[in-house]
Amino acid sequence: MVYHLEEAAIAGHPDARHNLGCFEGKSGRHERAMKHFIVSANMGHNKSLDSLKNGFMAGVVSKDEFAAALRGHQAAIDATKSPQRDVASAALKK
Repeated sequence: MVYHLEEAAIAGHPDARHNLGCFEGKSGRHERAMKHFIVSANMGHNKSLDSLKNGFMAGVVSKDEFAAALRGHQAAIDATKSPQRDVASAALKK
C-alpha cells in the first residue's frame, strides 16, 4: 500500500501525500511526516494544514515552516478560484 501512496504522491496527488504523512507519523517519524504535510498543504490540502498546525503546537514544526506552508496553502486556494467555480458552487447549493 505504501508503494502506491508513494507513486501517487510523486505524481502530485495531495491526498496521497497527506496519507503518507499520516503513515510516517504513526510510525514515529514525525519530522518526515511534517515534510509530507508541508508539501500537501502547499497543494491546498486542508487536513494537512490542520496536521501542520498540530505539529507547530507540539514543537515539531518551526514558526517559519508553518508560516511558509500557510502562505503556500493560501496561494493554492487562490489559484483555484474562478467565477465559473463560484457559479457552479452556488448552483449546487440550491
